[in-house]
Amino acid sequence: MLFELQILGSGSATPMVGRHPTAQVLAVGEGRYLIDCGEGTQLRLLEHRRRLSSLRVVFISHLHGDHYFGLFGLLSTLSLQGRQEPLLVVGPPGLEMVLTTQALHSRMQPSYPITFVPVDTEAHAVVYEDALVRVWSLPMRHRVPCTGYLFEEQPRRANLVKERLPPGLTPTELGQLAQGHDLPADPESGRPALAHADVSVPAAPPRRYAFCSDTVYTPELADLVRGVDLLYHEATFLDDLRERAATTFHSTARQAAQLARSADAHRLLIGHFSSRYKQLDAHLEEAQAVFPWTELATEGLEVSV
Repeated sequence: MLFELQILGSGSATPMVGRHPTAQVLAVGEGRYLIDCGEGTQLRLLEHRRRLSSLRVVFISHLHGDHYFGLFGLLSTLSLQGRQEPLLVVGPPGLEMVLTTQALHSRMQPSYPITFVPVDTEAHAVVYEDALVRVWSLPMRHRVPCTGYLFEEQPRRANLVKERLPPGLTPTELGQLAQGHDLPADPESGRPALAHADVSVPAAPPRRYAFCSDTVYTPELADLVRGVDLLYHEATFLDDLRERAATTFHSTARQAAQLARSADAHRLLIGHFSSRYKQLDAHLEEAQAVFPWTELATEGLEVSV
């Protein structure tokens, strides 16, 4: 099943040509989940041929503009397109008030239901769940209440092995086995009882993606994302500016790599680069010196897990 992340924007607060504010889209099976929605996100979705109507849920990390200023425009466009399906918006307290105030003064009346789910930004808890994913909040330490998100694929059923199946099974019996059930003995055919475990192999472990938004370096996060398949962590500065990173509640490329190494992550993406850096080679070198399996979260990058 598809489990793919695309980077729509990896810049920080100050605009820069060719680098857009934070936004990502995670595709899991048929589900599409938007993570942060900086200014211009809907245009980035269109550029990458991502249908706006396919979004199920929007997750916002915090109320700094480079992470959510594009959301009201996106909600308005969905209404202009006549969307009917409900949309869930998950984010920190205050987000609903901001958006409803904008809607009130612009007289925007959505054509679809919008439900807001406030997140306790100091807790590690399940904030959303459907048939495809379970999503946990990750406490960040930033200048305003901020949360990251851990996306965990729902467990998949074991796979039937054709060569282990006895002949003569009916479609109903095959369906029962596919659902994970054992089959009782069939006296008429003389077939003995059939255990699901005997004709299947376990499914691959659920895949996980952790999005660590703006935060000062927080080593204890490693325990919450232990063994994650893909970790995104902000790397606003290089390590020579780690004191500035601390005072602005941001992280360096080296610190992001240290967290990935401590968490035994499989892969690391770094992003949210300060506009002072026109080139990003130094970020990659600094991070890879600590955690070799690091990539830059550059515009348009697609990563399959």
